[in-house]
Amino acid sequence: MLNMSDLATACRRCVMAAAVASLVWAAAGTDATAQQVLMVVNGDPITTFDVEQRTRFIQLATHKTPTRQEVIDELIDERIKLQLPKRFDFSASSLDTDVDNAFNNMARRVHQTPKEFIAQLAKAGVQPGTLKSRIKAEMIWTQVIRGKFQSSFQFNDNEVLKELETRHEDEKNGSGFDYTLRPILFIVRRGSPQAMIESRRREAEALRVRFQNCEDGIPLARILREIVVRDQVTRSSADLPPALREILDKTEVGHLTQPELTSQGIELFALCSKKQSNADNTPGKRAAREELYSKQFQAKSKQYLKELRSQAYIVPN
Repeated sequence: MLNMSDLATACRRCVMAAAVASLVWAAAGTDATAQQVLMVVNGDPITTFDVEQRTRFIQLATHKTPTRQEVIDELIDERIKLQLPKRFDFSASSLDTDVDNAFNNMARRVHQTPKEFIAQLAKAGVQPGTLKSRIKAEMIWTQVIRGKFQSSFQFNDNEVLKELETRHEDEKNGSGFDYTLRPILFIVRRGSPQAMIESRRREAEALRVRFQNCEDGIPLARILREIVVRDQVTRSSADLPPALREILDKTEVGHLTQPELTSQGIELFALCSKKQSNADNTPGKRAAREELYSKQFQAKSKQYLKELRSQAYIVPN
């Protein structure tokens, strides 16, 4: 038998759902099918259009077709995450800028301008807001989990060594290095023909042959046309991806790495020095810490999301 408290709660949910649904229907105008409300999550609607968009995005990103329920569950979690700035005392004022920067970085990683990236999404029927919403939700979620469970992400040496023992023998015994690098860029204008790109690559290869040490090689590079020699940087092997570590380990000190095509042109790195890192800063230990962090983050994330979902007003329409 339903008691008065249960009845009051049920009524509040119904009123809230009806109010939000009416607002969404009003905003949708005559396009009722595209904006049909499927459910309301703490006052925020999920529509058939949202489900269609997210399905297309997942298909594009994973080349797999999710079930309708998987998509709805993901959208429910996303709505809950997007609502968290109202609950926690942290600044969300720069979030939109951060989201735009992350979106633009995604475009650069696939060697496209943001405009070209948006056009590529459009070909798959995906609006940029679908991806940006997902990015924003994960940014909020990362801040919240790190802040709420900060002490859980501090690992002592014994925990790191125990995790390290489970890893590959090369990672357990490998040494770390600190590399001093000078990035050198042969500028290639966006939209240049392939012949121009290959011409600049040959110029980079010619410099690589002549480059025998940083003292003489850097001034030599500076006199070439449309060249940018960037400031010196120091990078630890523990901070670098394995592929880049392998390239640097195969490059002699005082020489250049193989030229690589980037969004700005043809880039090489002068390896000016290579020194062994301290014993605590090795790729193996960094990887072990990252694995511990990932495991703890996933555990806390799963636990807290389950708690938030149990507290949420999730009302099917």
